[in-house]
Amino acid sequence: MQNLLNELTELLLKDERLVADGKLLKNKVVELALGMDSGLIKLLLGTENIKTHFFTNVDGVFVFDKIKFQRFISNKDFLPDSYTAYKNKTGLVNENGNYLSESKEIVLAWPYKDCILEGGQTKDDQKRNEIFWNETLAPDEIDRLLAPKVFTNFKQYDKKGEHTLTEKSEVDFSQQNFIIRGNNLLALHSLYKRYAGKIKLIYIDPPYNRDGENGFGYNDRFNHSTWYTFIKNRLDAAKFLMRVDGLIFIHIGDQELHYLKVLADSIFGRENFVATVPRKARSGKTDVPYKLSQDFDWILIYTKGASKKEELFQRSVSRKYYKTDDFPGDEWRLSDLTKQTSIKERPKSNFTLINPRNGEKFPVNPNRAWAITVDTVPDYLKRKKIVFPGDYDFQNIEVPAMRVFKSEEIEKKGEDFDKTYVSSDFLNKAMDDLLKNTANKKGTEEIIELFGNKAFPYPKNELLIQRIIEYASKEDDIILDFFLGSGTTAAVAHKLNRRYIGIEQMDYIVPVTVERMKKVINGEQGGISTSINWDGGGSFIYCELMEWNETLITRIQKAKDTKDLMKIWADMQTRASISYRILPSKINESVSDFKELSLTDQKHFLIEILDKNQLYVNYSEIDDADYKVSDNDKKLNQMFYGGF
Repeated sequence: MQNLLNELTELLLKDERLVADGKLLKNKVVELALGMDSGLIKLLLGTENIKTHFFTNVDGVFVFDKIKFQRFISNKDFLPDSYTAYKNKTGLVNENGNYLSESKEIVLAWPYKDCILEGGQTKDDQKRNEIFWNETLAPDEIDRLLAPKVFTNFKQYDKKGEHTLTEKSEVDFSQQNFIIRGNNLLALHSLYKRYAGKIKLIYIDPPYNRDGENGFGYNDRFNHSTWYTFIKNRLDAAKFLMRVDGLIFIHIGDQELHYLKVLADSIFGRENFVATVPRKARSGKTDVPYKLSQDFDWILIYTKGASKKEELFQRSVSRKYYKTDDFPGDEWRLSDLTKQTSIKERPKSNFTLINPRNGEKFPVNPNRAWAITVDTVPDYLKRKKIVFPGDYDFQNIEVPAMRVFKSEEIEKKGEDFDKTYVSSDFLNKAMDDLLKNTANKKGTEEIIELFGNKAFPYPKNELLIQRIIEYASKEDDIILDFFLGSGTTAAVAHKLNRRYIGIEQMDYIVPVTVERMKKVINGEQGGISTSINWDGGGSFIYCELMEWNETLITRIQKAKDTKDLMKIWADMQTRASISYRILPSKINESVSDFKELSLTDQKHFLIEILDKNQLYVNYSEIDDADYKVSDNDKKLNQMFYGGF
């Protein structure tokens, strides 16, 4: 066999289409073979040994056995390190795929770049070794893997409790909030038909890919190339769901920040990069390399395609969410009267402002021509357009005196002065008491307040997400978080009257995420609830992707011994869940060899021969009796996908 492997390798190297940087492109070979490419077939026919092995002579006509050929090159001994056009290293390449040290046009390249990583997350109590679906090479197989899936276990939650949805439930799916359990890549693709081009804001807090750490519930131990594929697959899908003026906020640590920036540039376009915003996460860590604590993480912000002249961020925040009556307009902004300067001067703006409550004096900046003058002070005070410490409580900001106004008030005809921008500092203002306390600690305190314990590690605090949602969306806009975690994004979106979709695969989704949302509906007073006068209400729908082979993978990983695995193998044969390339009878004939393997290798083997296109049940096969989809689920899926 080794001679045939070497002979085939040397032969394929003669086809320039199959070679990059001196190495064969395994994916390209398969693609051409399955497409019955005439050039490839002619090349294979030119060598007698290879022609004999992969062609059948039918009355003088040689018929290419593409299935046998595919099985052969899928063998681990054939091009074991060749999965894409790239070497087994990560770096920057030009448009021709060559590595470079300097260029204006660059993309990130890595092994497996062109693969799809299902990226199923581990269960809480057991780390799962991630599997590349390298077997899924043909385009039609990839389409099947990413096809819309069947949803099951539909439940609706409101103030009256939990309600199992039935076909008779009066539910308009187009107006609902969703919490979805299942693999986030496949769930995102299942949202295409209903939500493509409709998502205004995406916030995600994916695994940071920390070396040697695993603070997240997710698998945080990817190697770099695996992590890039994992993220790329999901960002590609997310972009398709976004509105043209949509925004995505990607929270990330400094370990992958700069690589992610290059990767995100290639997906969203460098011209659609908005900003990199630092966020203070803590105040010093003791066990750190070189004794330097990196106290920040970062948020990359992109738009799908808005022009740079579009105002993607709101300058003001709706007053309706706050208890205070100090602000006279529906939308307001505060401006310090003692510091900010203008481009024009007026003599009557250089004076001392007196707090009528206690007589305290504040000199007004002489350059604040557009803000206030001596003549306008009485009217501003009467209309509560000037406020002093004690008159208001806006995130506990302590300033001498401030003016309250709508942004449009400064847009005076004939003046080219525009203050409608939003500083990226709006995220830093989300830190409790202006960064006096660390953000991660605040998020943990909120979880403890809700559950009485640390039910979830490193949650983001509600004030941070509130800032992002308030400034980057409006009421009824759709918010998406496909690394939902403890549910902070969904909780804040719910309180701020936004529609939302949250996706999470981990086991804690029911005891933590769903339970948190039930508390939100019932009016819990943690997080931002008190400041926005939240008293509960609303509803959301919980559902799950219907598992098929995914359940077998989980069972295999949890098996304690060979006896358990043999029971699973028996189930695999009856469920028709094995790859079409595998003949169960051949395995049964060699079952003694299987039992001689280590438990780890036994598990790896059984997972490898599963049909990876059958992880979940495809919606197109909802009527297949083998999957036993209930009539009720069929109706509810038709309601969800109906009309699309």
